[in-house]
Amino acid sequence: MAQLWGGRFTKETDQLVYNFNASITFDQKFFHQDVRGSIAHVTMLAAVGILSEEERDSIIEGLKSIVADVDAGTLQITCEYEDIHSFVEANLIQRIGEAGKKLHTGRSRNDQVALDMKLYIRDEVLAVQKCLIQLMQVLHKIMQEHIHTYMPGFTHLQKAQPITVAHHMGAYMEMFKRDEARLSDIYERMNYCPIGSGALAGTTYPLDRNLTAELLDFYGPTLNSMDSVADRDYVIEFLSALSTIMMHMSRFSEEIIIWNSNEYQFVELDDAYSTGSSIMPQKKNPDIAELVRGKTGRVYGALQALLTTMKGIPLAYNKDMQEDKEWTFDAIDTVKGCLTLFSGMLDTMKFNVPRMEASAKHGFTNATDAADYLVNHGVAFRDAHGIVGQLVLYCIEHQCSLDDLTLDEYRAVSPVFDSDIYEAISLETCVNRRNTIGAPGPESMQAVLAVDEQYLQEEAKNVSKKGSGCHE
Repeated sequence: MAQLWGGRFTKETDQLVYNFNASITFDQKFFHQDVRGSIAHVTMLAAVGILSEEERDSIIEGLKSIVADVDAGTLQITCEYEDIHSFVEANLIQRIGEAGKKLHTGRSRNDQVALDMKLYIRDEVLAVQKCLIQLMQVLHKIMQEHIHTYMPGFTHLQKAQPITVAHHMGAYMEMFKRDEARLSDIYERMNYCPIGSGALAGTTYPLDRNLTAELLDFYGPTLNSMDSVADRDYVIEFLSALSTIMMHMSRFSEEIIIWNSNEYQFVELDDAYSTGSSIMPQKKNPDIAELVRGKTGRVYGALQALLTTMKGIPLAYNKDMQEDKEWTFDAIDTVKGCLTLFSGMLDTMKFNVPRMEASAKHGFTNATDAADYLVNHGVAFRDAHGIVGQLVLYCIEHQCSLDDLTLDEYRAVSPVFDSDIYEAISLETCVNRRNTIGAPGPESMQAVLAVDEQYLQEEAKNVSKKGSGCHE
C-alpha cells in the first residue's frame, strides 16, 4: 500500500478498507492535470523562496519523466497506490530522492484534488464545446442546402403548417447554441484556482496564489479556502449542461427515428450509421439515434447522483466527495461520444425531398393560408376558420388535398374564392411569405444563416484560444 499518511496509525489499514477508500482506479483519469498542477505549485514555491531553483528543476524534471514513461507505457498506474497523488509523489521520490518529498509543501490533497478536478472539467468543457461546434457546422450545412426543401411542421405529432428542412434544422441549431453558451458561462464561473487553500484553512507558508493561478491560466485565486475545497458546483453545473445537451439530442433522435420509419420515409440513414436484424433481412435500424436517446438517462443519472451526494455534506471537505468522479467521467465520455456519432449520422443522412413535400401538401398544412386568403378578401377570421374546416372535411371524405379541389368546389362552400386561391395555398407561397424574423421564409432564413456563420467562426476561435492556454 502506497499512501501519503500513516504516522499516527499503529497498524496497517485493512485491505478491504484500503480498497474501499482508494480512488486510483478512476482518478488516474486526471493524471496529466495532477502533474500540471504540481509543476505550477513547485514553480510558485521556488518563486517565494520555499524551494531552491535546483530543487524546483529537479522536481519538474522528475515529474516530466513520469509523464513521459506513463504515456509511453513503460510505467503503469496500479492499485498499489491509493490515488493518483500518491502515485505521482511516490514515483517522484523514488526518482529524485529527498527533493521529491518537498512536492507537497503548502498544500493538502483536499485543495490538490479540487485543483485537479477543476483543471480536468475545464479541459472537458472546451472539448464538449468543440464537439458541439462540429455538430452545429453539420446542421449549418444542411440548412444551407435545404432552404427550399418543403416539409410539414408538426404540433402534437399532427401536421400543422408547411416549413422547410432548413427551418426545422434551425430549431435544433438554436438549442445547441444555447448549450454552447451555457458551457461558456460555466467556464467563466469556474475559472478560479483553489490550490493554496490547504485542507480548509489556508496555510502558514507565504504562498503566492496569484502566481499559481496565472501559471495555470486561471483568472485568479478563489477567495474562501473552505469553499475552495468543498465546492463542486461547477461539476453539477457541467452535468446539468450535459444533461440538457443529451435532452436536445434525444428529442432530435426521436424525430429521426420517426422520419426513418416506413410510414414516414422522410430520411434514409447511411449504412455506416445503421444496423440490421439477425432474423429479419429487410431491417435497417436507426441504432445510433436509439442509443443516443437511451444514453440520455445515463447522463441524467450522473447529475442526480451528484446532487444527492452533495446535499447533506457539511463544510468543508468530506470523503463523500470522492464520489463525484466516476459519474462525471462517464457522463463526459458518453456525451462526447454521442455528439461525435450524432454529427456523423446527420452529415451522411439523406432527405427524401419528394416524400416530404408530398406529406406537407396532403396533410392540409396550407389550411391556415386558405383561411388567411379569405380574411384578406374581407371575411372575418372566425368565419374563415369555419369555412376552411368544412373544406378540409370535404377533402377527407373525398381523399384529396386542398390543392386538388376545383374552383367550383371551393365556391360551393364560399363564393369569395377565386382562381388565385391555388397560388395562395401553394407550398412555395405558404413558406415564402413568412419572412418575419425567425420564420421559414427564404429571406429570413438567409439572414439567420449569415448570423450562424459568424457565430460559428467566432466561437471556434474563442474555444481554440482558451484551449491553447489550458493545454500548455
